[in-house]
Amino acid sequence: MRKLTWLFDLDNTLHDASHAIFPAINLNMNAFIAQVLHKGGFPADDAAVNAARVAYWQRYGATLLGMVNHHQVRPEDFLREAHQFDDLATMIRAERGLGKLLRRLPGRKILLTNAPRRYSRDVLRHLGLHRHFAKHIPIEAMRVHGHLRPKPSKQMLRKLLARERIAARDCILVEDTVAHLKGAKELGMHTAWITQYLASDSIKGGTTGTHATVASTKRPIYVDVKVKSVGQLFRKLHRLR
Repeated sequence: MRKLTWLFDLDNTLHDASHAIFPAINLNMNAFIAQVLHKGGFPADDAAVNAARVAYWQRYGATLLGMVNHHQVRPEDFLREAHQFDDLATMIRAERGLGKLLRRLPGRKILLTNAPRRYSRDVLRHLGLHRHFAKHIPIEAMRVHGHLRPKPSKQMLRKLLARERIAARDCILVEDTVAHLKGAKELGMHTAWITQYLASDSIKGGTTGTHATVASTKRPIYVDVKVKSVGQLFRKLHRLR
């Protein structure tokens, strides 16, 4: 039997980021973008900030890349300011027994998140999940030829597969952001869509630029399994091999 490698997203896949974390990131991101726009002599009212954030997300897949490319923002500054929290531990919510659920899934597990290293490490440790992951790949580590290439970059995924010596057919990407699964499927990977935190995901829509929710989106052809939670992956394993 082939050994599987699981690539797990973090926010709204392993925990409920929409409850409190995304609203805080949204406010932080808006404040930072407004500062940058104002210093650059651009309009910096709420409408201008929202338009810039959404436009950059739609064009690049991550608002961060738009700020880097068009405003010469340092990635580390943007990520640090967007992920400032008064008390992160009190903001984290996740389903119970998540560690046991992950342990049931055969194969190696890698955290692949568009969130920064410090924040994602802190969330994993708070949930007690760090021991279940062989590797932790945050957005800072998603580089191709020296340039940031976060999800859904197929270039980044190809590089990851080659570096880890993983055959695409033995790899499963687990995500709440359905658009991130399309490129993975095109590369020959298996794909799993986690939906339990999407129904109330209006805040993430504001942050990323997409307003699709689970209620309005059917399972696309490039998604192998659509499940409510990580706990349901085990019984769908036969469709992910």
